[in-house]
Amino acid sequence: MHRSVFRLSAAFFAVFCMAASAAGQAPADAGSGVHALRAGIVKIDITPDKPVKLSGYGSRKELSTGVHDPLSARIVAFQSGDQRLVLVSTDLIGFYNTYEPIRDAICERFGLKASEIFLSSIHSHSAPTPTLDLDGHANNVEYTQGLKAKLLEAVGLALQKIEPVEMGMGRGYSPVGCNRREKQPDGSIKLGRNPYGPTDKEVLVMKLARPDGTPVAALFDYATHATSLGPRNLEISGDVLGLAAQFVEKILGPDLIAPVFAGASGNIDPWYRVRPSFDDTPGWIPEPVLLGTLLGEEVVYVFRDVKTMSSDARIKTELVTLELPAKVDPDRKENASATKPLNLTVATIGDVALVGVGCELLTELGMAIKAGSPYGHTLVITHCNGKAGYLPPKHVYPEGGYEVNSSGFGPEAGDLLVKEAVEMLKRLK
Repeated sequence: MHRSVFRLSAAFFAVFCMAASAAGQAPADAGSGVHALRAGIVKIDITPDKPVKLSGYGSRKELSTGVHDPLSARIVAFQSGDQRLVLVSTDLIGFYNTYEPIRDAICERFGLKASEIFLSSIHSHSAPTPTLDLDGHANNVEYTQGLKAKLLEAVGLALQKIEPVEMGMGRGYSPVGCNRREKQPDGSIKLGRNPYGPTDKEVLVMKLARPDGTPVAALFDYATHATSLGPRNLEISGDVLGLAAQFVEKILGPDLIAPVFAGASGNIDPWYRVRPSFDDTPGWIPEPVLLGTLLGEEVVYVFRDVKTMSSDARIKTELVTLELPAKVDPDRKENASATKPLNLTVATIGDVALVGVGCELLTELGMAIKAGSPYGHTLVITHCNGKAGYLPPKHVYPEGGYEVNSSGFGPEAGDLLVKEAVEMLKRLK
């Protein structure tokens, strides 16, 4: 009798201790698991301090004359278990031929795989032309050497600052971007405004916060060129996407950063495009500021609406260099290559996928990748890990136009890229 009571009491005590122990532990969702998500957040200024040659318009020969708004590099270094992923967003047009030396320097110093870094730009046409070629303008070479050193330091700092975070996703929509392939009466295509053409209006927002709920980052992805300013503008600016990020940071607080990524926007321009300058007419809101604010407000709305957060997310990465069909040139020499290389980088963080494409991908192809992705949210990030020019979908080749005429890819290349991207996403699932 007494022995049975003792056994029951001992069993109850054991269960009570187990329950008390469990109550004192953070839930698996709070970052205590094998794949607990951690991140380090850094933002640095990369504004030139000397006049520089600006990118994007061949007709613009003059150097910059001033700074309208600062340029930034925003870095998020993720870690889950022993897997890492570093996202670098810069307010530049692209890295051009500096991508490999900068990437290799970062990977070598911090032991990263090439697939574990997304070196991306927002494609601002009011930012410096990056070059390490000594034949380039001396100020641009000096700027790019400094940029490389700054990025190395910033990535190292982000990796040092890694701390537990929770991640949530949201999506919204914005009318800022518009298809620019405007059909003329004779059937030809010119750069203009085509409100009836395909346009990816989706705004994808990633919210990162500390376990106590303090927000630390609002990453967002949207498909538009940063070309609200045209070749007559000589002021440094992040243009629409850079100004949107600045707005988000101003509204959400000084301790939060807003890394911004350019979606598949090869044929997408801002609604107001290639304006000559920031219009300072009294009462007038300059077009880049207006559009950047409009996009930024949607990011803020979506960010504030994200309620479901998770701190458990496994990271996977893969990078391939595709050899896609090159455009057939009737005057091509016999030894000319029949293929053109393109870097494709895929990373997943839990049920979020990031597809980095090293070219100017037209919007239909980005939308096709999203449609084929098995993940809940898929960010297509262009001007990422390479610079291979325009890649249009097959159906626009007969129409011609700027994107087709300047592309080095053949008509079949777009479908092959989409197929490979979706297959990579499925492999990582």
